[in-house]
Amino acid sequence: MAKDGSWPERGVVAAPSGGASAVWGECKGSGSKPYLAAVHLDGDGGPAFKCSCPSRKIPCKHVLALLALWARDDVTTREEKPEWVGAWLNGRAARQARAENGTPAAPADPAKAAATLQEREKTVGAGLDELRTWLYDQVDAGLAEAPKHGYDHWDRMARRLMDAKARGAHTLVSQLPAAARGDRWPERMLEQLGLLHLLIGGYRAGDALGERTRGAARARIGITTRAEDVLAGGERVRDTWRVLGRRDIDTAESDMRARRVWLRGTGSGRTALSLTFGRAGQAPATAFRVGTEVSAEFAFYPDGHRVLPVGDGDTGQAPPPEGGTVADALDSFAAVLAEDPWQDAWPVVLDRVAPAHPAADAARWHLADPTGAALPLAATDPWRLLAVTGGHPATVAAEWSPAHGLTPLTVWDRNGKAVSL
Repeated sequence: MAKDGSWPERGVVAAPSGGASAVWGECKGSGSKPYLAAVHLDGDGGPAFKCSCPSRKIPCKHVLALLALWARDDVTTREEKPEWVGAWLNGRAARQARAENGTPAAPADPAKAAATLQEREKTVGAGLDELRTWLYDQVDAGLAEAPKHGYDHWDRMARRLMDAKARGAHTLVSQLPAAARGDRWPERMLEQLGLLHLLIGGYRAGDALGERTRGAARARIGITTRAEDVLAGGERVRDTWRVLGRRDIDTAESDMRARRVWLRGTGSGRTALSLTFGRAGQAPATAFRVGTEVSAEFAFYPDGHRVLPVGDGDTGQAPPPEGGTVADALDSFAAVLAEDPWQDAWPVVLDRVAPAHPAADAARWHLADPTGAALPLAATDPWRLLAVTGGHPATVAAEWSPAHGLTPLTVWDRNGKAVSL
């Protein structure tokens, strides 16, 4: 694609200090409209890419071809740039400025924003109607047929949800083939189908639900809230936030990884989730470090968990957080499920727990508290945890998931030092 004839319109945006700030081009495609591609070369955190093609790969082949042309000096600086290039670069500059000073975005055209949201709601609703009919068909056919289905059986519904702009529901349906494998698969399959059905009902209930439950349902469907809107109108809480732990996970996008950082307010007791993303092979950036606490104001997303920092805060070393028993951990998770039934992982802090092999499940490692209660570990062998504690009781922050078990995130040694696991 890196041919002159494929790019009748292309140019370089000069940087104020000289050199190139961005490169853009319009590539001829199979349709009547060209693909619009651009690269912001000197953006904060490295290059940023934009293309109007439907590819989910970032950067896509059009962007790579444009960069190849630029590297060969086949793209020249132009004083004028298309409106779409200017709007994209201005939007990136505005977001960077807001990230630095914590100010919310200027309000968009209310009428246009409402019309766009209404059209999105209509499209998502149609996709969920099809999903509900499809769920009934699965139950009518009987769960015994589930392991016999090939991936195409599930992918057809998943693709329809992607077309309906319900990316979150698409991800949940894509996970169903894995639920139809292994031991106790009928329970897992029925649970997943039930959660999907509950999600449709939660979305349809709308304002009849509590604000956090409604926010959780919409987020699970795939209707996200812009960071600008969160900063402008989200619930704000100022506190001293203690960093409990972090975990990097793969996302539905093959080239992206997410970093979950869990924090707890020492005054409010609120749990906060900072979520950042990075390309595959790169650690997602985060401003929070395990073993510290930050005095800052957070703006909460509608689900009441995920947050955005409002401005900078003062950071310092922190003592180990206050922990509890296994029963306390399960109670906290039950309270979260009452507001967000689709929550699959939640941070817990366990006090004076040690690795053990309970008689009832001697083949699997657990973390046991002083009462004798224990939770199974998601990992097969907790060697790093054992290396830090020597097998002695310690304070451990972990993610609890009924489906997978307990994933230790941080342990505090005898000297009170935090060690990431």
